[in-house]
Amino acid sequence: MRLTIIGAGAIGSSIASFLVNHPQVTQVQVCDARARNLQLLHDRLQTSKLRSFQIDARDYGVLEPILQGSQVVISAAPPQLNPSLAQLCLRLGVHFCDMGGNDQIVRQELALHDQAVKRAVWIVPSCGLAPGLVNILCLHGLEQFDEVEAAYLRVGDVPLNPQPFNFRISWSAEKVIEDYTNPVQLIRDGQLHVEAPLTGLERIRFEEPFGEMEAFYTAGGLSTLAEQLAGKVRVLDYKSIRWPCHASQMRFVLELGFGEPRNIDVRTHLTYRDVLVRRMRQRLGGHYEDAVLLRVAIHGKRQGKPHTLLYEMVDRYDQTQQVSAMKRCTSLPTALVALMIASGEVRGGGALPPEQVVPRQRFYQLLIEQGLPLTHRWFEGYVDVTHPEPTQAASVTNKTAATRTKTPSASSQ
Repeated sequence: MRLTIIGAGAIGSSIASFLVNHPQVTQVQVCDARARNLQLLHDRLQTSKLRSFQIDARDYGVLEPILQGSQVVISAAPPQLNPSLAQLCLRLGVHFCDMGGNDQIVRQELALHDQAVKRAVWIVPSCGLAPGLVNILCLHGLEQFDEVEAAYLRVGDVPLNPQPFNFRISWSAEKVIEDYTNPVQLIRDGQLHVEAPLTGLERIRFEEPFGEMEAFYTAGGLSTLAEQLAGKVRVLDYKSIRWPCHASQMRFVLELGFGEPRNIDVRTHLTYRDVLVRRMRQRLGGHYEDAVLLRVAIHGKRQGKPHTLLYEMVDRYDQTQQVSAMKRCTSLPTALVALMIASGEVRGGGALPPEQVVPRQRFYQLLIEQGLPLTHRWFEGYVDVTHPEPTQAASVTNKTAATRTKTPSASSQ
């Protein structure tokens, strides 16, 4: 099978590295406007499966013949390009997936659903870590219960050596500011609810050397999941995990107005947000060693008794391969979604988020087979997501419990 990746940056190159080693993949095409990125990728992978094209992703006349013949196109380009790229792939009859962007961008892609169904083409946004992996875990967990009360999603990429603001930029300074300034959608009492970002602060404990971290509301992590589950669960929320004090530091900066898209003065086109983005890139960007922390707690009833299902993961920077945890935890779920579509394991078509497309049990198994240190534990009673007590665990296993027949969302296929 042939897959095409648009973008050879940190995530795109990581996806390519995984795909060229997959036995069913015969060719991986990578498109990027920067020749240096493509050359670095060739130097590192050194495989005949890889073909590269120096091209601007907005030049559809040149891009179109490259995409034709691909089973799936994966966008690792700037999120604002994804709706147009999805439309191009739909016209060509080629499946498309990406790692999402803000909710408005994702909605533009999901609006293509009826056309995609007719063409039997999949358009699947938000396939990365959060949204993406965490959304699939959430629905995978919900279907293990007879009745579901609540789901609490906690995810974060943190530097192993905290820097100023106890934070480093793993992907995009613009995306960080969006997540810290846009309204946060969640579910309270079964209804959609909106909270301010950087609020809802809680302390959450992980194994050393992390210890007590903090978690708080940020936008973008759920994507459309809250809308899917409104009326089906009583509580659903998502919080980002960071080193302590990061939220208060960022609130101070943003309350000074440095997140505003407003011109500094009449003599310049620069906005306060432009300046903040530039300084964050300069001071918080670059290579660093990191860890991805994840915990998903689901409360509900099985056979009439309250239980908690807890998913956990602590994935660290790979010293041998010099690959960041964030790269791996974002690129691997995206690549697996693309492979399941390309192989024909997922049939049909439409424009839907990945949690409504891939077989969730199978996806969970593949993540573990590929080395992500995901575990899950069952607890009797309801356990707090912030400080679960191991002594309460009824069982600990990496073999997923048998799927129940009832599910609060789309079929797990």
